[in-house]
Amino acid sequence: MSNDASMNTAALPSGLLEPKHRRKPRIGLVAGGLGTYWPQFPDLLPQLQASSRYVSERFSAMDAEVTDVGFISDAESGAKAAEKLRQADCDLVVVFLATYLTASMVLPIAQRSQAPVLIIDLQPERKMDHANFDTGQWLAYCGQCPVPEVGNVFRRAGIEFRSVSGWLQQESAWRRIESWINAAHVRAAVRHARHGLMGHLYPGMLDVSTDLTLLPATFGSHVEVLEFDDLRVRVDGVSSTEVAARMDLAREVFTLDQSVNDEDFEWGARVSVGLDRLVEDFGLDTLAYYHRGLGGEIHERLGAGMILGASLLTAQGIPVTGEYELRTTVAQLATQVVGAGGSFCEIQALNFDDNVVEMGHDGPANLAVSSKDPLLRGLGVYHGKRGWGVSVEFDVQQGPVTLLGLGQDRDGTLSFIASEGTVVPGPLLEIGNTTSRVDFNRDPGEWVDEWSATGVGHHWSLSVGSRTKDYRAAASLLGIDFRLV
Repeated sequence: MSNDASMNTAALPSGLLEPKHRRKPRIGLVAGGLGTYWPQFPDLLPQLQASSRYVSERFSAMDAEVTDVGFISDAESGAKAAEKLRQADCDLVVVFLATYLTASMVLPIAQRSQAPVLIIDLQPERKMDHANFDTGQWLAYCGQCPVPEVGNVFRRAGIEFRSVSGWLQQESAWRRIESWINAAHVRAAVRHARHGLMGHLYPGMLDVSTDLTLLPATFGSHVEVLEFDDLRVRVDGVSSTEVAARMDLAREVFTLDQSVNDEDFEWGARVSVGLDRLVEDFGLDTLAYYHRGLGGEIHERLGAGMILGASLLTAQGIPVTGEYELRTTVAQLATQVVGAGGSFCEIQALNFDDNVVEMGHDGPANLAVSSKDPLLRGLGVYHGKRGWGVSVEFDVQQGPVTLLGLGQDRDGTLSFIASEGTVVPGPLLEIGNTTSRVDFNRDPGEWVDEWSATGVGHHWSLSVGSRTKDYRAAASLLGIDFRLV
């Protein structure tokens, strides 16, 4: 698994934008079997320990920090392993059932490690050699035997049960395991994220409004409330040399349309440098913003000048969205850390001849998922907003895509909401938006109706690749609902 495996970053010149470095997910690993077998079948434990070493090596090769607490043989050693895993502060604990063991060995790990648990049972080969196997050799294939037992006890204990069954070198089984590791990336990023919220709610967008306690209470993340003056002071300190350097960077990243005004371009570059300092000073992983302003005053100009810098930050793995969309920045962070990018978008129009939904957004964009060099276009007006300046225009890479939104229900609970489609070629508006034509293989009007009924809200993240398994697993590890259209 690679966190950037799905993104084609050819649109971004190499070495120009340094990616955000985050804490890797912490994976706890423990293997086990019933100790009563060891004196009865002397060759069994060495065989199981060899399988355990193979599993450990596979996990060590993944993009994660692995804490391997070894092999357990009874409830007492299970309790000791649980304490070690609790101290490791894991994002996911993986229990390898190498042969039969009792649920009493696994339950303390699930209860005390304070992390979600994945049960894996991987027999040595595709099948047994029935004619030549004795009882000891059969027991090496008996890891599936306790899976229903553990599932029953987890349900009775109120613990969510997750499992992957297969054989040791079965790549399809390891792909299923890797989906859970991808989910651990999401849990690690969201659990430790610092979300910036700057300005105020876009007037009237009731769906965007979110209780600021909800994210810390649900995920453990932090919401930093910022003011546009926090940005203004930093923008005031940007030098002309820094502005010129940022304009040079933008010329390498973007194709500049003839509509780009030099004064607006320079202002966007100045705000971009100040925005980088804001993100660094507050240690932000995401930022959502909006300011209405009036008559061209400084805060209105700052809000209008965000798009260049916000897009550069988003391309580096720090999602920045307009319209105060805190929940969508969380969705973009989730799609980003699994290597699927994720561009801020909404529904723009339907095409009933081609059966596509046109979706995208004005403003900040994820340049890493652009199908070609992103265009910087000058706009004399931002529709529905005050101010003017430069905006980003592109089409997301053609091929499979997965939408991910963060919904909120009446009781305040959050959910991941997803839908898979395909970006297809065709005519697009050239108005400074990130528009894509998405084919959901059904009537576009029917898709809109079902999508809107989920509680997804106005915006979501458009990510590349077929990622439903990853996002479903991430919702499981985060303890929230998952809905698929």
